[in-house]
Amino acid sequence: MSKVFVNIGLSLDGYMAPEGMTMGRPEYKNWGAKWGAMMAWILNQRYFREKLLKLDGGETGPVNDLVRHTAERSGANIMGKRMFDQGESAWPEEAPFHTPVYVLTHQKREPWVRPGGTTFHFVNDGPERALELARESAGSRDIRISGGADVIQQYLNLGVVDELEIALAPVLFGSGRRLFENLHEPGPAFRIDRVLDDPAATHLRYVRQ
Repeated sequence: MSKVFVNIGLSLDGYMAPEGMTMGRPEYKNWGAKWGAMMAWILNQRYFREKLLKLDGGETGPVNDLVRHTAERSGANIMGKRMFDQGESAWPEEAPFHTPVYVLTHQKREPWVRPGGTTFHFVNDGPERALELARESAGSRDIRISGGADVIQQYLNLGVVDELEIALAPVLFGSGRRLFENLHEPGPAFRIDRVLDDPAATHLRYVRQ
């Protein structure tokens, strides 16, 4: 059976996104610089540069292999409306998912097909229904809960997240959207499966006990 996993960047003080993050205003509360510092680790990885930025060169090695594995294992993505709204104005025409993407929203909208295999489906019936649809389309591949923080929290509270992969960057935000808020008691239990460190981030992998 396919697994449900989270793969995200995180600031050292526990934020997924800095305060004021709104596409089109990267200068607002300096969020653009903060976000760039948190995600700097991925920008030099060869797989990311070739597949998403359409650029040559880049680093190879364990971190690059991790980035490739995340993309290749993903058969479907789930995200919230806020994340979709931010990305709709910023992603290239060939959106960077190359899978079906299920967007949790109250807005009714027809599927949005993009070049390269990405189709956004807008789900009005809650996170359980989005996961059901994602499982159907992913087949034997896995389902990535892409974000934002509130959507990840919903799936943690449902107890369906099998793996957490966190790239912990040595960057302090001070405020923003925390990953681990609004969790029900008792919280989900995980064990450490892998730690991969490099100067730009520590890559932590937890699996459900």
